[in-house]
Amino acid sequence: MGMVYADVELINGLDEGAARRHTIGEDEVKRFPVNILVDTGSYMLAINEDIQAYLQLPVVDSKKAQTADNRIINCDVVAPIVLLFKNRRFTGSAMVLPGDSEPLLGTIPLEEMDVLIHPLRQELIVNPEHPLYAQLKLK
Repeated sequence: MGMVYADVELINGLDEGAARRHTIGEDEVKRFPVNILVDTGSYMLAINEDIQAYLQLPVVDSKKAQTADNRIINCDVVAPIVLLFKNRRFTGSAMVLPGDSEPLLGTIPLEEMDVLIHPLRQELIVNPEHPLYAQLKLK
């Protein structure tokens, strides 16, 4: 199977909350559309410094991460970030990769959104068993 990409929208979660409270307008919510690599070898959502700067997400932590070429790098963690894909939503944190590195959509947000990779079409799809809502396992 080749590489799978998905068109998603990334949103500053603080802005979204402020818009719900009517302290900023909906048009002031920082949003960033991106064609993201769906990476089942990665656990987390990973954005790059350019996306982080545009969305102005606050740094909440720092973690070490192992890259595909086995290097260990230190990454800032930003939150809250919202990721939208079709009728699915992930709210959480993202690791920040250096410079303009390729953003990655890892398994934790994939599981939370209840989406799957369709191997024949090589695309990200909403789970056909739950087309209207995400269903998570608790056991």
